[in-house]
Amino acid sequence: MDAERIRISGDAPWKRIQQNTFTRWTNVHLNAANSSIENLETDFSDGLRLILLVEVLSEKRIPRYNKNPTFRTQKLENVSIALEFLEGEGIKIVNIDSSHIVDCKLKLILGLVWALILHYSISTPNWDGEETQQEPGLTPKQRLLNWIQLKLPDMPIKNFTHDWTTGKPVGALVDACAPGLCPDWEIWNPDEAVRNAAEAMELADEWLDVRQLIRPEELVDPNVDEQSVMTYLSQYPNAKLKDGAPLRPKTDPNSIVSPPSIDGLRAYGPGLEPTGIIIGTTVKFTVETASAGNGDIEVDVEAPSGEVERAYAYFNNDMNLSYTISYMPKMVGQHKVVVRFAGSEIPSSPYYVEVELPVEDSIKECYDEYLDLPIVNKCTRIDELVAGMSYTFLGRIGKKCE
Repeated sequence: MDAERIRISGDAPWKRIQQNTFTRWTNVHLNAANSSIENLETDFSDGLRLILLVEVLSEKRIPRYNKNPTFRTQKLENVSIALEFLEGEGIKIVNIDSSHIVDCKLKLILGLVWALILHYSISTPNWDGEETQQEPGLTPKQRLLNWIQLKLPDMPIKNFTHDWTTGKPVGALVDACAPGLCPDWEIWNPDEAVRNAAEAMELADEWLDVRQLIRPEELVDPNVDEQSVMTYLSQYPNAKLKDGAPLRPKTDPNSIVSPPSIDGLRAYGPGLEPTGIIIGTTVKFTVETASAGNGDIEVDVEAPSGEVERAYAYFNNDMNLSYTISYMPKMVGQHKVVVRFAGSEIPSSPYYVEVELPVEDSIKECYDEYLDLPIVNKCTRIDELVAGMSYTFLGRIGKKCE
C-alpha cells in the first residue's frame, strides 16, 4: 500500500523520469520549428507551443487561434482548438479538457503528451523492417514490441522494463539497426549495465540520430517507467545511419589478450579530414583499439616546416577501448598525422590534412591579406560592432604600433 501511494504521489520517481523524457521528446519535435519548452508543466498553458507541436507532428496548419493570448479565456480557446484538432486526427483525448492544461495539471499534461507519442511516434508511422501490414487491433505497445522482437529474434524481449536491465539489449538493437556500429554487445559484462547502455545510446545518438530521451541509468533500472522506455525505443524503427559511421566486425574475445595486432584498428574524426581544419583551433579524432590487444597510442603531427607538433591522447575507457586525440595546428599548409599503436603505424596512416586560415570577410578594407605582412600605417579601427560579431587577426605587428 505504501509503495502504491508513493507511485501515484506527486513526487513519485516515475513522474519525474516521465516528465524529463516527455520534455526531451517534445523538444526534439519543436526544434524543427525553432522552438522549445523548459517546463512541461507550465509551457503549454497559453496553448501556443501546444499548437506548434501539433502542427509539427501532423504536418498540418491550424489557421485560426489567438497569437497573443493574455486573458484566461484566450488561453482556454487556444488549448481547445488544439484538442479539437487532435480529435479530428483520430486521437482519443480522455478526461482532459482545456482547463487542465491552462491550470498546469502535470499528470493530465503527461497523459496528453503520451497520447501524442502513441499516435505520432508508434501507431501511425510506416516503419522500415515490418514484413507485413499492421495487424488489426494491435495496440501501439504490441506493435513496438513486435518490431523489436523481429530485430532481435535471439533475445527474450517481452517487455519494456525488466528485459533491458543489463544494457546489452539496447546494444543489440543498435547493432541490428546498423550492423557493425555496436558489434561487441554479446561480450559485454551484464554486471556493467549502466556502462553498456551508455555506450550503445551514445553510438545511437551520434550515428543514428536516436536522441537520449532517457538516461542510461534509468533505462537499466528494473523499476523504470515503461512509457519513457517506449518513447525512447520508438525512435529506432526509422533510424538512418549517417555517412562515415565507424562500422567494424565483431571483436574476437581472445584478441583482447593476444599480442598486439593493428589490423582491426580504426581512426576517424574531424582531425583526420583532408580539409576543413583551421589554424589555431583544437581538432580531435578517435582511435579504437579493442580488436588490437595491448599497446600504447602514439601520434605525431608534422607541420609543413618539418616540426612535430604536440598531440594529446585521452583514454575513454569505453567498450571500444578508444582514445580521443587532440592537437592544435599552428601553421598553414599540409600536415602529416602519423598514428602508431604498439610502435607500428595503423592502417591508413599517415593521414594528410590541409590546415587553412579562417575566412573572415566582415572586416573593412583595412583587413589586408589577413595581416600577414608587417603593419605599416594600416587602419586597425573597426566600426559598427554587433553583438556576436568576432574578428580574427593573424600576422605580425610592428613593435611601435599603437
